[in-house]
Amino acid sequence: MARLRSTRWLVGFLFAVGLTAIISAQPATAPAEQKLWPMRTIHGVERVDVRDLAERFGLKAEWTRLGLTMVLKDAHGPRLIFEARQQDIHFDGLRIFLGQPVLPDRDSLWVSLLDVIKIVAPLLDPKVHADKLPAGAPKTIVIDPGHGGGDPGTHNALFRVWEKDMTLDVALRLRPILEARGWKVIMIRDKDIELSRDKKMDLLMRDELANRSKADVYLSIHFNDATLGVTGIETYALAPQFMLSAGNVQGDDMTKVAYPANHFDLANLFLGEKVHRAMIDGLKSSDRGFKHARWAVLRMLECPGILVECGYLSNNSETRLIATPEHRQKIAEALAAGLQDYATAIASLHPAPPPPKVPPVLMPPTRPVTAPSTRPSR
Repeated sequence: MARLRSTRWLVGFLFAVGLTAIISAQPATAPAEQKLWPMRTIHGVERVDVRDLAERFGLKAEWTRLGLTMVLKDAHGPRLIFEARQQDIHFDGLRIFLGQPVLPDRDSLWVSLLDVIKIVAPLLDPKVHADKLPAGAPKTIVIDPGHGGGDPGTHNALFRVWEKDMTLDVALRLRPILEARGWKVIMIRDKDIELSRDKKMDLLMRDELANRSKADVYLSIHFNDATLGVTGIETYALAPQFMLSAGNVQGDDMTKVAYPANHFDLANLFLGEKVHRAMIDGLKSSDRGFKHARWAVLRMLECPGILVECGYLSNNSETRLIATPEHRQKIAEALAAGLQDYATAIASLHPAPPPPKVPPVLMPPTRPVTAPSTRPSR
């Protein structure tokens, strides 16, 4: 056992050294689409007029509360809702958080250029960004039930429910659903264990396993903790380079770093949007928002990945549901539906090429066949 721990420590140390080299090698790049948008600087941040968004995508911009709330509509109804000084917007009814709050100025509302490039524009027109997405539908998924072993995660004392047990149960329910749909499923853990007693190393080893498995998608399953009245679903993708993480108003040393998983910013966006929507629709739960952050289990991935908080164990009413097998089955089914929606969307953006036309085979001319003679032979 001591030899195993020593080996794990050595592997973990070498892996951490390698990660440091990878991170330091990532270039700090400015968004490539910067010149495509008219913009102005407000409070030190380059911003785009919401009316210009509407014009670009053929939408109609209307105030619903003058100076405060603007809706972008098409013939079918509202597509986007922006509210002054709020960081969250609504896209086709789904709550999505930006990196910067929406600001009022000059009789309009303004969104940060980075939020337009990395969130708003891709959601409105995915086809334009197809070349930056995976070339085909995902086939292999790594499912990571959060915590485990000596790391129990959060808990609810009244119902004696531990996060590590709930995440594992949901993951084990999700696995057969996806396998029945043709996915190859790899589990970070299928029992109550941790990968390392060192918490930082445990998290990095989860990414390492996903990368060694050549995963197409990574899903980290968690349950949440907050003040007593909070309920609902949160979904996280890795924050793009230079974008503030959720809850961070000033940025930090990590904000300017391009992590390996930032190569999949757009795929992370579409994956998070599809899964978050399926969770809200499937569970009829409160929408706590699709957000961006720099969680350790998302930074070093070499594939698209998200972290889903499937409910609040700090809320007794919600925990009463989570404690039932029936509700955990619903969570697994909603996760599977969102993953399948993502796979379908990626496949539709990269349709299979039509089969090559085969030229007709030209047959040599044939001599007419005559009927045999009926005259008697001589």
